[in-house]
Amino acid sequence: MEDYGILSIVPASLSIVLAIYTRNIIFSLAIGIFCGSMILTEFNPFFAITDLMEKRIFVQVSNELNIQVIVVTLAIGGFIQLLDKSGGAQAFSSVITKFISTPVRAQLGAWFAGISVFFTDTGNALIIGPLFKPVFNELKICREKFAFILDSTAAPVSILIPFVGWGVYIMSLIENSYADAGLPDDAFQVLLNIWPYQFYAFLALASIPMVLSTGRDFGPMAKAQENYNLALKNGTPGGEEHTPMESEAETSKPRMSVVVLPLSVMLVTMGGYIIYYAAVEGMKSTHVRAAIAISYLLASLCCAYLMKKHQNITYNQSMNQFVRGMEKLVLICLILALAWSLSSICKDLQTGDYLASVIGDTIDPNFLPLIVFVLGAIMSFATGTSYGTFAILVAIVVPLGHALDAPMVLTLAGVLSGGLFGDHTSPISDTTVLASMGADCPHIDHVSTQLSYALVSGSMAILAFTVAGFYQSPMIILAMLVVQFFVLHVIMRMYGRIALK
Repeated sequence: MEDYGILSIVPASLSIVLAIYTRNIIFSLAIGIFCGSMILTEFNPFFAITDLMEKRIFVQVSNELNIQVIVVTLAIGGFIQLLDKSGGAQAFSSVITKFISTPVRAQLGAWFAGISVFFTDTGNALIIGPLFKPVFNELKICREKFAFILDSTAAPVSILIPFVGWGVYIMSLIENSYADAGLPDDAFQVLLNIWPYQFYAFLALASIPMVLSTGRDFGPMAKAQENYNLALKNGTPGGEEHTPMESEAETSKPRMSVVVLPLSVMLVTMGGYIIYYAAVEGMKSTHVRAAIAISYLLASLCCAYLMKKHQNITYNQSMNQFVRGMEKLVLICLILALAWSLSSICKDLQTGDYLASVIGDTIDPNFLPLIVFVLGAIMSFATGTSYGTFAILVAIVVPLGHALDAPMVLTLAGVLSGGLFGDHTSPISDTTVLASMGADCPHIDHVSTQLSYALVSGSMAILAFTVAGFYQSPMIILAMLVVQFFVLHVIMRMYGRIALK
């Protein structure tokens, strides 16, 4: 097999640089793949284009496993759209508001509601925002705090659920990269093994109740609350009457059953399939994808039936909404196809082997998870997309980690946590923007006030990956949660100001 030397790292490196510079992941991946095809075809543009289309895109999209992922992804998109238009998720969240009487309860209620909407990260703010904004206004809680809660219960929740869009997407990247590296491990099992090492997701989620337990805020968040209190005293809180998030579902008074029954159908169907295959022939990624697709389709049918029964929405209208939901995830499918193609390019160019030979003994393999965490955070922050970061880095670190004999599960966890951290703090991330919208908060104010809290969780994640590199144990996250709790209490005692109670 031909040795391409330093040229083997050019496609992946070019994709990373372009992604950070242009903030366009589609363009960046496409250019990287084309560059790889140019190298493989001895810099013949005609043959490079042919190679890109025939041996990369066509082959990857027609691959049996990859087409399964695309079908599942589209089915999830259709269901989320139906559930959003039915108003069922809003009805589900509105029940929680009945038990709120204090600022702390309001914030915990928003946090719990955000966790409940686990099936969509971008829909989190659109669902929770309109319900809790009046409550936060009534209890005089600044909008920056609301936006922080919305943002911290969006992607950090979704990335932990293996049977929603995030899980399916990540599993597909793992499956292709493992196959290209010659690793036999099942992608679903790998994803489950990664779960306890997704340090940033757990730390970010836990930061909300931890902060509330102190009764204080610090940094820009404390200043934002003081400014809000002052504005209220002067009678100019700003934006009080602005309600851009009002939806059709709110005016139609949707029923609780419109969300409970479809989700019950989805979970029961999925659980039945998984239990059956686990007992009969062993759980494989293909079984998981089939279970997800079938359960989401049945849940969509249930949702359509309830919409017709209670809201007089025809099945044709429901089908149109389902298709619109699928259309929203076409971009994700395109990113997947390009990510698979980049992985194929890296395999043919032997990128992982070359990097391993260059690095040699200069980097301790135990530090690789920490390194990819930092790199993933930088990329995701700069590009505003964790999806694109995952697509590029997974294709690189799997063969590299395999060649260096690094802890593979922990290395992949570093990619996921790093991408999530950068996405959470990036001002151009879609979830960050939607959190600002949902809370009716000036976007730059949300970004600046959230950063100090996110940096605490990010620092804890760095410490966790440093320790885990030498002592890999699922118990590390429990220790880090305890450490974060005490760190936040120390920070609040030293620099915090009394928050609303």
